[in-house]
Amino acid sequence: FLTWVNCSSVRWATRIQDVFTVAKLLALVLIIVVGLVQIFRGHYDALRPSVAFDFSQDPSVGQIALAFLQASFAYSGWNFLNYVTEEIVEPRKNLPRAIYISIPLVTLVYTLTNIAYFSSMTPEELLASNAVAVTFGQKLLGMFSWVMPISVALSTFGGINGYLFTSSRLCFSGAREGHLPYLLAMIHLKNCTPIPALLVCCFATIVILCIGETHNLINYVSFINYLSYGVTIAGLLYLRKKKPNMVRPIKISMLIPIAYLVFWAVLLGFSLYSEPVVCGLGMVIMLTGVPVYFVGVHWKDKPKWVYRVVEKVTYVGQKVCYVVFPQEDLSETEPLTSSKATD
Repeated sequence: FLTWVNCSSVRWATRIQDVFTVAKLLALVLIIVVGLVQIFRGHYDALRPSVAFDFSQDPSVGQIALAFLQASFAYSGWNFLNYVTEEIVEPRKNLPRAIYISIPLVTLVYTLTNIAYFSSMTPEELLASNAVAVTFGQKLLGMFSWVMPISVALSTFGGINGYLFTSSRLCFSGAREGHLPYLLAMIHLKNCTPIPALLVCCFATIVILCIGETHNLINYVSFINYLSYGVTIAGLLYLRKKKPNMVRPIKISMLIPIAYLVFWAVLLGFSLYSEPVVCGLGMVIMLTGVPVYFVGVHWKDKPKWVYRVVEKVTYVGQKVCYVVFPQEDLSETEPLTSSKATD
């Protein structure tokens, strides 16, 4: 359904994202308020330092690193905004502003939410629950406990829409650079939506859901994401050194990427040491793209029949999805000459 919505209209997709994000925040605010009421009533035994820092076993550095890796899944949205930079109004101003506002806000909301959970739930109950918010509602909301399952569903719905909206743009951009089939770089003739890229993301999602368990999938995604982040930031530092005069619309202090790169190296190193099988499989999944790159992109002198097959598939895909390559509006980019002004 969400793939169909994103294929039909960018405006519909953004409206769904706005509505469900507000609904998610309202549910979290409800949890925070109820939790604070519990704390003011004196129900904060699990929050006492003597209890909160009482470990049943001594945690290893690798387990702590893996905990950071898993928790980072909840905060991974900071990166996805960069995928839709071309569709943001005044990105040089609004992109940094959105990141500066959203990261502290999400951190504050999630921290207060976890404090609220511990006001009425033990760590054992949290670990045993498949949906912590639902269990929290059953314990404290009484006849209104039905609000939490609906809120969890709305949150999941909005999260999937955001992933689908941004990830399809990643495929679209990669295809435009020649790293993926050119069909994925095409948009609908009327709706201007990247339908082929959206369909690929939808199909990939269904396949992954059928072959993986949620806990391992989160580890795979988190490990692959952070591996990609680290390589990207290392590339940023490399370009800063090799091409210092390159145009950079958004600039930050070099201390930020360097500090992040150090944290990234420690995090991934200890996570790989703690869970070599899970993290190793995540790395293998990522490395499967290497032979695909050499065959599909680096190998230029392919047999003619390969190009004919690709051309045929592209042609059929264009007819089925009613898509074409985006055309640049020259009237918006060409300077106004004297002859045009006279006309």
